[in-house]
Amino acid sequence: MTRSDLTGQLLVATPLLSGPTFRRTVVLLLDHGHDGAMGVVLNRPMTVEVAAVLPAWQPHTTAPGVLFQGGPVEQDSALGLVAAPGDAGEPVGVRRISGALGLVDLDVEPLSVVSGLAGLRVFAGYAGWSLGQLEAEIAEGSWYVVAGEARDPFSADPASLWREVLRRQRGELAYVATYPEDPVQN
Repeated sequence: MTRSDLTGQLLVATPLLSGPTFRRTVVLLLDHGHDGAMGVVLNRPMTVEVAAVLPAWQPHTTAPGVLFQGGPVEQDSALGLVAAPGDAGEPVGVRRISGALGLVDLDVEPLSVVSGLAGLRVFAGYAGWSLGQLEAEIAEGSWYVVAGEARDPFSADPASLWREVLRRQRGELAYVATYPEDPVQN
């Protein structure tokens, strides 16, 4: 598998990742190439409404309309993840990542973009890995790499996304969804 093969895939934290940064996270890989990898955590909603930092975008965000903690890197920056259905190229202000998913330029006027969108989430920060770092973490068993579904980045219940993604996997991986929050309680 080449490095670029993982763009658009989901990284699901294994129970080995017990630290607070990535424990039970689901990360969408936005880029994976010769410089390393970059993604956003899909299941860490914050309590801050999008309007607090990008008021013009608030009416167009997918519920719950809050910022999501995209990862530990550059948390003072914002990334807009969108669903832009169709095969008619890239809508104005959108750079496609994989399939219908793309990144929207949050500096453009929202009304010039939103008519072609089916979902929008705004992330504060992102997760990043240097060249070879993500591959090493996968090899040591920190991440499961799985295909995502179109609804994953815009889940109505982000708190259950980790279990939901695991539960729909084939074979023994589906059993990981039942892994207890605290293994001592098992």
